[in-house]
Amino acid sequence: MAIPQSSRSRFVIAAVAVLAIAGIGTFGAIRVGASAPEKSAPPLAEVDVATVVPRTVTDWQSYSGRLEAVDKVDVRPLVSGTIVSVGFKDGALVKKGDVLFVIDPRPYQADVDRAAAQLAAAQAADGYAQSDWQRAQRLIGDNAIAKRDYDQKQNAAREASANLKAAAAALEAAQINLGYTRIVAPVSGRVSRAEITVGNVVSAGASAAPLTTLVSVSPIYASFDADEQTYLQYINGARDGRKVPVELGLANEAGYSRSGAIDSVDNRLDASSGTIRVRARFDNADGTLVPGLYARIKVGGGAPHPALLVDDAAINTDQDKKFVFVVDAEGRVSYREVQLGLQHGNQRQIVSGLAGGDRVIVNGTQRVRPGDQVKPHLVAMTGDSQS
Repeated sequence: MAIPQSSRSRFVIAAVAVLAIAGIGTFGAIRVGASAPEKSAPPLAEVDVATVVPRTVTDWQSYSGRLEAVDKVDVRPLVSGTIVSVGFKDGALVKKGDVLFVIDPRPYQADVDRAAAQLAAAQAADGYAQSDWQRAQRLIGDNAIAKRDYDQKQNAAREASANLKAAAAALEAAQINLGYTRIVAPVSGRVSRAEITVGNVVSAGASAAPLTTLVSVSPIYASFDADEQTYLQYINGARDGRKVPVELGLANEAGYSRSGAIDSVDNRLDASSGTIRVRARFDNADGTLVPGLYARIKVGGGAPHPALLVDDAAINTDQDKKFVFVVDAEGRVSYREVQLGLQHGNQRQIVSGLAGGDRVIVNGTQRVRPGDQVKPHLVAMTGDSQS
């Protein structure tokens, strides 16, 4: 069948259009493929690395303890009576011998006066008895007095002498009690508040309530429990007179602000805890240290020695192992297991696993894995930068 001329023309035009569209698609595909850039490599992780350098250190062991006063006194009355005066302000510093309280002295002054009068009478009686006996001694030689009378006068002289001593002792006791009405500071230090004030009646005796408490200020003790190894390695030398240095820091201090020395060591080790009680002595001229405060204590010993120190931030934990990341000269990260020693500030001593000159990652360890290539930035160890 013959195709009309008009239909044949429309078919040719449609075929040309399809070929044109296909050509444009192919050309576009070629152009897109030619202009696509190659995929770029990810940037290297940036980390801070520090070089391990040997440093000279002295080993220290850290403990927790409490501050204690060298002298602590509960001030109690030794005689009964009414409080008539309080001679200090609460919390004041006082010197040894300062008057703290006064108990009404009038009854005790009367006792002194009475005892003095009795002493005077005893002295008179003793004087007469002694003279009478001396006369009897002269008369007995001439047989002018009976032996019985002589013995009576001798006995009277002895009784008078004894009565004189008793009267003197009574006067002394009365004077002591009168002195106890003035309650003075037995040591220098800081007083607490007055527990019993003016007008109250107090009773004497060890069971009496304290009038106040008094603690010495300087020096001051810090007591702590040291383990057996520290005692054997460092503290034991204090018994032989060797000075064992210690340092003290308070709860609000990052470091250790005061230096002192071991003052005493207990006479036995507590077998249940494996520790021994130790007391260190510190100067406290400014009075900042107060008995009862929490204290961080470092005990030092041994001769200074070289050691490798690494920031705590560089040390990682893998179950029961400790490790660091080391970066070589090409920037490649490797895993290095280490054995830790004593703490020195915010650094830890490395017993094995590293050598001087190794570069360890101190910041950015969470962004790397062994075998990674990194971009290292050299920084100083915190302890090296502070020294």
